[in-house]
Amino acid sequence: MLDLLYPLARTLLFRIDAEKAHHLSMTGLRAAQKSGLLEMLASAPASKPISICGLNFPNPVGLAAGLDKEANTIDALGTLGFGHIEVGTLTPKAQEGNEQPRLFRLPEHQALINRMGFNNPGIDQGLANVRSSNQFQGIVGINIGKNKITPNERANDDYAIAFEKAYPWADYITANFSSPNTPGLRDLQSEESASKLLLTLKSLQQRLCKETGRYVPFALKVAPDLSDAQIQGLSQVFFDGGLDFLIATNTTISREKIQGHRNSQETGGLSGAPLTDRATEVIAMFHQHLGQEIPIIGAGGIFSASDALKKKQAGASLVQLYTGFIYRGPSLIHEIIRAW
Repeated sequence: MLDLLYPLARTLLFRIDAEKAHHLSMTGLRAAQKSGLLEMLASAPASKPISICGLNFPNPVGLAAGLDKEANTIDALGTLGFGHIEVGTLTPKAQEGNEQPRLFRLPEHQALINRMGFNNPGIDQGLANVRSSNQFQGIVGINIGKNKITPNERANDDYAIAFEKAYPWADYITANFSSPNTPGLRDLQSEESASKLLLTLKSLQQRLCKETGRYVPFALKVAPDLSDAQIQGLSQVFFDGGLDFLIATNTTISREKIQGHRNSQETGGLSGAPLTDRATEVIAMFHQHLGQEIPIIGAGGIFSASDALKKKQAGASLVQLYTGFIYRGPSLIHEIIRAW
């Protein structure tokens, strides 16, 4: 039933400001979940379990970080069929993010541009929201980042604070060091900085594992704008640093495929169909270097089962949706699971 209703809902939502539409959608999902209506309308996903890094994912389709920034809609989103949901990005301190408007639709290109800037309630409130979810039976990932006011030389302190707080409540943790919307953040993708961040988080992971008896794997999320040499260098860093798995990719700063669009000059990360091919290329290049040792979750421009399968063929063990989900709705989740 949701597959039939979603195109109408999308048409109505696309008539209002993109960020307002997002908040309205999330509020509506929570209300529908609480009333039991969402479960009545949603279709149960097929069971296609996949195991990576000691985690058992009920199906290969997840929700990328950035949609549920406050981690307060996990149960409702889970009812739609996702096998895993990654919430956040959560930072040590709450922050409002960048000035509005900061989210732009490009329907002609099936794309979005956002410069949200890690707007979130802070790690403590975010984790309280995670703890309040009690119906979703899939995997919950917690995406963490540094606060905007924290200089890069202190960035690892922010990641460590958020990592330690998230550890008891996460199935896995992702360090987001590739968003283009926090000034200087992508500089952390240099081999030297990435190596130091990995060392910080790996040491913390080992200590927390000993203390709790529970191993929580962690990932890094990389940009699609890396060069071949950067991909090769980072792959070695990931091997040496003991990274559990990789998420590829984040949004792009390239505007090559949307030239001439009225929003093409808006700053921020571009997501959606213009990113499809490049994200798949980056997955393939990382997989060439990482092999089966470090699994990859593929993200970026997935609008069909065919797009998802191409990422699987490139080396992805799982996929995550964001912009494709906004344009296609829940039917995309089930389409991919059936084809996988």
